Amino acid sequence: MTRTWVEQVEEELEPRKPGGRVLSALLVLLSLGFLAWAALPLGGLEFDRCTVALVALTPYAALVGAVLALLGLLLRRWLTALVVGLVTVLLVFSVVPRAWSNTAPTQGDPLRVLSINAYFGQADAEEIVELVRRNQVDVLSLQELTPELVDRLDAAGLGAQLPHRVFRAGPKAEGSGIAARHPLRELDLVPDSTLAQPSALLMRPGSPPVEVVAVHTLYPMGSSTYDVWRREMVDLGQLPVNGTPRVLAGDFNATLDHSRLGDLVGRGYTDAAAATGAGLRATWPEGWFPPPVAIDHVLTTPEVVPQSFEVFPVPGADHRAVLATLVVGS
Repeated sequence: MTRTWVEQVEEELEPRKPGGRVLSALLVLLSLGFLAWAALPLGGLEFDRCTVALVALTPYAALVGAVLALLGLLLRRWLTALVVGLVTVLLVFSVVPRAWSNTAPTQGDPLRVLSINAYFGQADAEEIVELVRRNQVDVLSLQELTPELVDRLDAAGLGAQLPHRVFRAGPKAEGSGIAARHPLRELDLVPDSTLAQPSALLMRPGSPPVEVVAVHTLYPMGSSTYDVWRREMVDLGQLPVNGTPRVLAGDFNATLDHSRLGDLVGRGYTDAAAATGAGLRATWPEGWFPPPVAIDHVLTTPEVVPQSFEVFPVPGADHRAVLATLVVGS
């Protein structure tokens, strides 16, 4: 006779198994919590700041699931081990491909895009300029760009490296800007947003013009900021992917596990980090608490092919800088 679900759960709590009822009950409770956590990214569920935070930690959920499944096996709680193990496999299959490169080398002049969240303008200007110089950066996307940081960047020699700019500096986190080695023509691609998100057309000799957007959607973890973040992510998705090369570079305040960013990628964009096998490299925070996650991205339309992706610490900033090397099709 087939056993009922209740009978199987009762067997999981059987005191004669290693650990007894107390450890069995604890394992079941932890497993239920894990299953609820895993359901969020797997089901595309995010509806407030708490669920956004849990979804951001999806790679850590996969590690937790693996530990719980192993404990279930060691303690002979077969049903728990099976259910948790299967869900963990689903999480792993959603996360691990970001660590494998799936891009092919492409001939053409490289376009090097560097993005930095300057942490209320406190990032070290000389280090930013040094990163630009050392990596031969063509486009710099700056978030949390203050007038004071602009002055320090100019004093450090940014203008000699990247003489063209579309800056919307502002207090605290409000400002953003684009600096480039080649001429820029200011555009108005992104609807009004809480934090500045300037856009420009980059014109390089011998290469098609490229639209560049310095992305900085609102931090969704505040008491009333989730709905604004969701709307601003949706607004980015309204930009038509119509054959014009485009690069979105900046602080999306979202990981690839968030459905809002997933929807954006599904509209025809490629995440440069995931495409080049660097999709699990965390960009925020610089320290170890909260657990580091990847919320800074460089997204490209199909006409722009990612070749590499690197992450660098920047003194004074709470985010790491991200550098994507791209090739624009002719």
